[in-house]
Amino acid sequence: MNPLLARTSVDPHICFDKPCIRNALIWVSRVRDILAAGVSAKEILADYPQLKREDILAGIAYADIRADPDGL
Repeated sequence: MNPLLARTSVDPHICFDKPCIRNALIWVSRVRDILAAGVSAKEILADYPQLKREDILAGIAYADIRADPDGL
């Protein structure tokens, strides 16, 4: 398993049970959507100072696994 995935969580009491980054109340899908809009990781880190580079990579890894669950 990708160790970055430990930086994500799904908890029914946090973020409406949606996958989020380290319980930081930032949805994995939000990070993915911001990246898809062309915003750089550096800009995301400036806008969300509670995140680290590894958190962004964890969001990408989580989205990849959801897209291809057999890719584990």
